[in-house]
Amino acid sequence: MQYTGDRVAFSLFGIDVYWYAIIIVTGMVLALYLVSREMGRRGMDPDNAYDIGLWILPFGVVGARLWYVIFEWHRYDSFLDVINIRDGGLAIQGGIIAGLIVGLVLARKKGFWFPRLSDIIMPGLALAQGIGRWGNFINNEAHGVPTDLPWGVIIDGVSYHPTFLYESLGDILLFLLLVLYTRKWLRRDGQVTCLYFVGYGILRYFVEGLRTDSLMVGDFRVAQILAILGIVVGLVWFIILSKKPDNASIPGKNPYHHKENESFSSL
Repeated sequence: MQYTGDRVAFSLFGIDVYWYAIIIVTGMVLALYLVSREMGRRGMDPDNAYDIGLWILPFGVVGARLWYVIFEWHRYDSFLDVINIRDGGLAIQGGIIAGLIVGLVLARKKGFWFPRLSDIIMPGLALAQGIGRWGNFINNEAHGVPTDLPWGVIIDGVSYHPTFLYESLGDILLFLLLVLYTRKWLRRDGQVTCLYFVGYGILRYFVEGLRTDSLMVGDFRVAQILAILGIVVGLVWFIILSKKPDNASIPGKNPYHHKENESFSSL
C-alpha cells in the first residue's frame, strides 16, 4: 500500500488546499450531521448540533495544536511557526480534551445535561477520527515501525506498519459499537462516553506502541499515558453509573435537562 500522489488537492486564489484538510473537514461535517440526527431522534432541536459545532470544532483544532506544541516546543522558533498548522502538528487527544471543556461550558451555559450531550457527540467523534486518519496516509506520516506484513504502507521504499489504518478501522468499529449500544442498551446518560474512553483508550494504547513519532515525556509516550487514564476513568465512571436509576431508556425523558430544545444561537 503506497500513496505517491500530490498532497495538494487544488489551489484557490493562489492558496494550496491539501487533501489532509479536505479529509478532516469531511469527517467533521459527517459527524455534525450524525449528531443532528441523534438530537432529533431524542426530541431535541437538531440545529443545536451545528451551533455546538461552531464552538467545539475551532477550539478542538486549537487544543490539538497546543497539545502538540507543548511536547514539541523545540521545533518552533516563533509564534508564527506555532500557529502555522499548515505545516502539520496536531494531536487528536488535545483536541478531545479541548472539545470536552468547551462542551461542558456550553452545557452549563444553556442548561443542557452534559453527560447526555457528550453521549450524543461521541459516536460522531469516533467516526470523524476514523475518516481523518486517512489524511495521515496521504501525507505519508504517523506510520509505525518497519514490517514484513503484506499490508504494510510503503514510504521511501520501506514497508511500515500502517498505524493510520489500524486506528481508522478501530475508530469505525468503535463508532458502530457506540451506535449499537445507544440504540439497544443505553439506560443511563454518560454510559456511551464511558465506553468511548475505554474503547478508544485500548485502541490508542496498542496503536501508539507501534508508532515512531510519539509525543514523549521522558521515556513514556504521552498518548499511552492518556489512553490508560481514559480506560481507568471510563471503567470507574461506568461502574458508578450502573448503580444509578435508569434515566435514558426513553429519548427526551431525562429529568435533569430542561432547555435542550433551545438554540445555542444566543451565546
